Amino acid sequence: MLNPEPRFTLGVEEEYLLVDPESRNLVIEPPPALWQALDSPLHGQVSPEFLCSQVEIGTPICASVAEARAELAALRRHVIDAAAAHGLSVIAASTHPFATWRPQKTTEKQRYQELARDIGAPVRRLLTCAMHVHVGIEDRDLRIDLMSQAGYFLPHLLALTTSSPFWQGSVTDLKSYRLAVFDELPRTGMPEHFESWSEYEKHLNVLIETGVIEDGSKVWWDVRPSARFPTLEMRICDICTTFEDSVCITALFACILRMLWRLKRMNARWRTYKTLLINENRWRAMRYGVDEGLIDFGIGEMVPYADLLEELISMTAEDAEALRCEAEVAHARTILARGTSAHRQLAVYRQAAADGAAPSEALAKVVDWLIAETRQGV
Repeated sequence: MLNPEPRFTLGVEEEYLLVDPESRNLVIEPPPALWQALDSPLHGQVSPEFLCSQVEIGTPICASVAEARAELAALRRHVIDAAAAHGLSVIAASTHPFATWRPQKTTEKQRYQELARDIGAPVRRLLTCAMHVHVGIEDRDLRIDLMSQAGYFLPHLLALTTSSPFWQGSVTDLKSYRLAVFDELPRTGMPEHFESWSEYEKHLNVLIETGVIEDGSKVWWDVRPSARFPTLEMRICDICTTFEDSVCITALFACILRMLWRLKRMNARWRTYKTLLINENRWRAMRYGVDEGLIDFGIGEMVPYADLLEELISMTAEDAEALRCEAEVAHARTILARGTSAHRQLAVYRQAAADGAAPSEALAKVVDWLIAETRQGV
């Protein structure tokens, strides 16, 4: 007898940066009253992140993409409005265009203080933000099986979300510099391959029993079984500056997992490839985003990203229909046509420079664009 279809419930986490609208720099110490305003009506859905200049939001469990859209919009709007009431602005970008990491302060929370002590400089310079998408998959072995297959598609998702082309005032030539910073931490990158939940748990317990980590929440792979929820958690993506892009990525990841489950139901599966190969596409997505194509390992050729996206939309069409998110998935074509946040940030910077702005002035223009775009659609 076939196992029942997973519920494919959704949860989305986003991390934002707090900025001073006059200096456009990060707010190193937000006023305590802001945190009271952020948390009081939402009971834990908004919280400080590792650095004091960061805010994290997390939706409740959502039964559909439409519900996730509504919850995410409400949370973004709440953070933006609360910050504005305290004279601050919010940007959804995986790196700030010019802020530096050294002056930043770590949030006074035991977990974050322990990370700073245990890892040192690599975590102290973690001035980056991301989005995480949880998809509910109750069966633990299925969760592990789909994790191994889903890794193939993670570079495709990253390429659509890039929002970190700058680092400390410099153009990095990467569309996602965030991952270059994040990869300095241990237990990051593409997940290991496991045949079952018990095999995963056995290896995880080695690290727990030797005192290296307390639980799986300190395994920061690009996709992982959540340590808190019966979900598969996608973590590779930059945060989308544009709200509609976030909803699109949420829908796409859910559709990919449902497509892989559907293949399994038909006694088929997506071919798994060595991490060496997947990492090459991961790097290409970091470096070029959607601009230079990814490798199609099935045919052994470099393929334009537009072709790969159309193939992905076609492969998951049945799943988008089942999950009632065809329009959200189709929005990926809009992202490709007008560019990701990284493309648009760079365009603002270059236009300002062409108009005679000094580099610092051009970077300030980028922050202004980020503030405005983060508000759009919510």
